[in-house]
Formats: sequence, C-alpha cells, structure tokens
Amino acid sequence: MAFSAAFSTSYTVQSNLACAQKSNPPSLMTSLLPTLVGKKLVYQPQRYKVFSPKRSVGAVRASIKWEKGYKNVEVFSKEHLAVSLAYDVAQLSNKFTKERGAFTVVLSGGSLIKYLRKLVESPYANSIEWSKWHVFWVDERVVPKDHLESNYKLAYDGFISKVPIPLVNVYAIDDALSAEGAADVYETTLRRLVKSNVIDTSTSGFPKFDLMLLGMGPDGHVASLFPGHPLLKEDQKWVTFINNSPKPPPERITFTFPVINSSSNVAMVVTGAGKANAVYSALEDDQKTDKLLLKWFHLKGR
Repeated sequence: MAFSAAFSTSYTVQSNLACAQKSNPPSLMTSLLPTLVGKKLVYQPQRYKVFSPKRSVGAVRASIKWEKGYKNVEVFSKEHLAVSLAYDVAQLSNKFTKERGAFTVVLSGGSLIKYLRKLVESPYANSIEWSKWHVFWVDERVVPKDHLESNYKLAYDGFISKVPIPLVNVYAIDDALSAEGAADVYETTLRRLVKSNVIDTSTSGFPKFDLMLLGMGPDGHVASLFPGHPLLKEDQKWVTFINNSPKPPPERITFTFPVINSSSNVAMVVTGAGKANAVYSALEDDQKTDKLLLKWFHLKGR
C-alpha cells in the first residue's frame, strides 16, 4: 500500500527544527508540529523527483523528513495542498483507468471535500475519465441524504454534482435502514463489486480500493473508528456499525481497519492547527496502542 500524508496547519516552524540549508532559515507558517518537537525532524524545502508546475503553487512551502523511516509526509499551504491533491488524484485516475478500466475512490467527510475543489476546474474537469470512477465512503452517518450531517450530501454538493460521474457509480448507504442493516447492505454491495472485478482484491481477501482519501479528527480518529472503541479490533467484517459514536450523530457505519489498510493508495489529508498534537503523537508514538490511529497505517500498511 502506498501511503502519503498531507498536512496544512498554522503553527510557526520552531527553532528546534534543524534547518537543512543554513542559508534558507525556516520562516514559514506551515509546520504541522507544536513546540514539543525535539530532535527527530529535519526541515527542508519541498522537492519532487519530477517538478511539475501543475503540482506547485507559487513558492513551495515546507516538508517534514521523519527519521523513523516514514515516507511521503508533506506539509503544504492550504492552496498548495488543494493543487497537489488534485494532481496526484488525477495521476492515479489515469493509471488505474488504463490498467483496470475503473478507478475506485473512497471519500471521507470533514474538510477533505473542499480540498478536492481543483479537480472540478481546468484541466482536470475535462481530462479525467469520470465515467470510470466508482465512489464510496469510508464512513457515513445514518441520516437522510439531504441531512446536514450526511457525508454523502457534503460530497455531492461540493464535488460529485460538479463532475460527470455516473450516479450509478456513486455508492451511498441505504439511509432507510438501521445502522446495522445499512452496514450489512453496504458490505454486500462491496462483495458484489469485488466479484464483478470493479473493486480489486488484496492478497488477504479484503477489497483493495485504488485510492482512499481520509481525514483525521483532533482525537486521532479515522473514519468512524474512535480511540479506545472495541471496533478497532474488528478484523473479520468489511463494514461495521456503531450506535454510540463519541461524536454525534451516534449512529454510523464505517469501513474496518483491514479494509482501509488493504487499499492500493491511502492519503491522509489533515488540516487545522487543532489536529497538530494528534498528528505529532501518532507519528512519534512507538507503542502499539489504539490511543491515536494514524500510526496504524505505518505499523501495518501493506
């Protein structure tokens, strides 16, 4: 599994980040980390193996190089994040539509959708093979589709309605069912699509989505898998449900961690200073605990 993490926060780069180039001291407002960073990091200007103007906006801000071996952890300005995300998604779309004839994308809620805004603009709006896209949700609140808390509504209003993805390829939950019923039906749908080869299959037998776009909560939760919750240990089901979510609304369905971790590509798109401590703790914590979930991808990613 290819993993990348893109961050955008408003912390000032601290003096205890060693500068890789003494002639170019850090003076940017784009560090993902608070003052407790320590000596594990090296500040450096962002570089790409192949420079692409389409993936860059103005001055490239900053990246963080983590000495523990984590790769593809990048820190952007918010505008650069949107541009870079669009470029990378478009490249993956082109790759998988050519290789598989389909592109399976899993969305989450929160601020992610607004960072997809560049995809509905030129050149991507007219160059991506939208008819080959199949769109899913990593988690969903069991509310009507027109409800303000609906991840479907958020994605439809901000993204899906603006591009020609066939609605038959957009897989929303059945909100007329209970959380348990909706989870069962959604898993049945995934199994049908795996059987018909729309969704690829991992070596472990779980569905293998081409791209999973995830956010993260201030407490470190991913999808609707919350720190300390028993669902973190679910390793048989593809889709499960929760009736007592720590964050309202209480009834939700969610992909399980084995499904998330089986994806070909996972991008964590985390923005806002309020999540900086969670990101730092998740990357820095060596203990295999479930207090913060971001590290799970690094520990067990395929």
